[in-house]
Amino acid sequence: MIQPVILEKLEALPESLQTEVLHYIEFLAERYTNGELGDIKDKTKKRRLFGSMKGTFVLPLPDDFDEPLDDFEEYM
Repeated sequence: MIQPVILEKLEALPESLQTEVLHYIEFLAERYTNGELGDIKDKTKKRRLFGSMKGTFVLPLPDDFDEPLDDFEEYM
């Protein structure tokens, strides 16, 4: 469906711009595959899930964590 439209627009471009389009296609193929056009993996669909790292980093907090610091007594 989209290929005929792409080919039509590509044929309307001058040869120098067609070469740039070819380079861009090669760039995309290298970026999203192992260098082969047949095995394209869409990396844009990967999304991080919120909270997926929950519980991974656990720090022990002291019991007096919320208490005011002694160093700031003169300011309070």
